Amino acid sequence: MSWNPALSPGCPDDIGIDAIETLIIPRARDLGGFEVKRALPAPKRQMVGPFIFFDQAGPAEFLTGKGIDIRPHPHIGLGTVTYLYRGDFHHRDSLGTDQVILPGAVNWMVAGKGVTHSERTSAAGRQGPHSLYGIQTWIALPEDREDMAPIFEHHGKETLPVIEAEGIRANLILGHAYGQRAPATLYSDTFYLDVTLVPGARFPLPDDHEDRGLYITEGSVTIAGQEFAAGQMMVFRPGDAITVAAGPQGARLMALGGATLNGPRYVWWNFVASSQERIEAAKHEWRTADWGNGQFDLPDSDRSEFIPLPD
Repeated sequence: MSWNPALSPGCPDDIGIDAIETLIIPRARDLGGFEVKRALPAPKRQMVGPFIFFDQAGPAEFLTGKGIDIRPHPHIGLGTVTYLYRGDFHHRDSLGTDQVILPGAVNWMVAGKGVTHSERTSAAGRQGPHSLYGIQTWIALPEDREDMAPIFEHHGKETLPVIEAEGIRANLILGHAYGQRAPATLYSDTFYLDVTLVPGARFPLPDDHEDRGLYITEGSVTIAGQEFAAGQMMVFRPGDAITVAAGPQGARLMALGGATLNGPRYVWWNFVASSQERIEAAKHEWRTADWGNGQFDLPDSDRSEFIPLPD
């Protein structure tokens, strides 16, 4: 745990509402009986820094025996970040990983040239009524890392830096901010924070990152005199000093961003790449289903089914 004076409440900021470069209202997506809110990619904004995908999963309630069952599926050219507020996910992948993630911990899987994984509610989680609420994001890889061998890292809640000031508690999920650095291995300049604010608390975004955004998961915040409620993402103009104030019920935010990449990315299904050729090659490999002999394999302990290539 650390306290950073850079987070101390300051004088009201002088920014105007035009400091919000893009306001994003997520679209609802059905993932087979389970709805998510997708903020990125958006029609007017593909990425915030290297973040190219942002899904809010839940909050949702499940009866005993029920849960999430996302069958094995492939990725290339990205890293997936799973972070939960409530519930659990049982992650299994083609690297041999078998890991249950609980609230406050981080699952960081870098697909590189190709990996397959599944995410399901754990057997323990299904033993009674339970809830799920969390955020999953994708980070696009730099071009020189798109063909790297895939990796998986799990970092427990206790390993993440905690940054505190008056009315503010921020867990650093990935990257660096306010003089602290999270343990996950990254390949581009990034920050990602889970921020909880008491009513009226003022939170300044890091000023040492090129691209910065906020997603409100609970409560509301005020920016330049205008209130924004849960379920909205704001992307800010580079270079401005940005401070947000929590509303009367407080707020919980995901703050994210970092350096922009050298160009846009192609996105198709679960594939991200700097060229369409990489996407087409991955589509061919998954359609071929030659597990273990080509680009993709299935998780050792979850091989009985998989998600087929979309039409």
